[in-house]
Amino acid sequence: MEKTILNRFKALFERQKRDLVYSGKVMNEEFNLKPDDLADEVDLTSTENETGMRMRLRNREALFLKKIEEALARISKGTFGQCSSCEDEISMKRLEARPTATLCVDCKESQEQSERLHIDGHRYKSLGNKFQLG
Repeated sequence: MEKTILNRFKALFERQKRDLVYSGKVMNEEFNLKPDDLADEVDLTSTENETGMRMRLRNREALFLKKIEEALARISKGTFGQCSSCEDEISMKRLEARPTATLCVDCKESQEQSERLHIDGHRYKSLGNKFQLG
C-alpha cells in the first residue's frame, strides 16, 4: 500500500483515538442510582434502561478503541490492508467503508456464512427449523 494512503489512515485512526480518549467517553463513568431515580417503579425502570444503554455504548466505544489500536499496530508492522485470513490485499473501497477491517470481502462473507450456524451445528430456529419436544 502506498505510503500516502497509509499516512492518511494513520492520521484518521489517531484522530479517532484522540477524540474517544480525550472526550472522556471511554473513561469509567459512574452508574450509581440517585435517590430521586427510585421514586417509583416507572422511574426505576427508566433509570435502569438508561444505565444499561449507557453501559452498552461505553462497551462499544471501548471495543472501537481496541480496533483502532490494532489497526495502528498493523500500520506499524506493515500488514495494514492485508486480509488476516487469506493474506490478499483488502480492497480500498472496503477500507474506506470500514477502515478497521481485517478481512477481505470474500473472507468476511465466508465468516458470516459460518456464523449462521449455531455453536452446536444446528441452524437457528429463526431460520425455519421447528422445535420439537421429545
